[in-house]
Amino acid sequence: MSLDPKVASRLKRTPDGLVPAVVQQYDTGEVLMLAWMDDEALHRTLTTGRATYWSRSRSSYWVKGDTSGHVQHVKSVALDCDGDTILLKVDQVGAACHTGDRTCFDADQLTVASLPS
Repeated sequence: MSLDPKVASRLKRTPDGLVPAVVQQYDTGEVLMLAWMDDEALHRTLTTGRATYWSRSRSSYWVKGDTSGHVQHVKSVALDCDGDTILLKVDQVGAACHTGDRTCFDADQLTVASLPS
């Protein structure tokens, strides 16, 4: 089986065939991580209910939690208006980040300049 052609036709991929996937905790809205998907990863995610991504560094698929136990149970999947970003709403079990942090956005907060009112 492969990705539904109607869905596939809406995707705008990078030159290497990938689409960024923003991953969000379904009940709190907390942004957990960003990963990459191709058509097969999206198909696997939609058909199994487990978040599956393409690892650019390992050039292979990975199912979140298969090695760490930090599973993402997919609650919903949506495309943005341009079809160039996927939003996964998940129930995250354990840490989402490979560093062991709850999210990948905990570690490096940047300072934003105050603008005059």
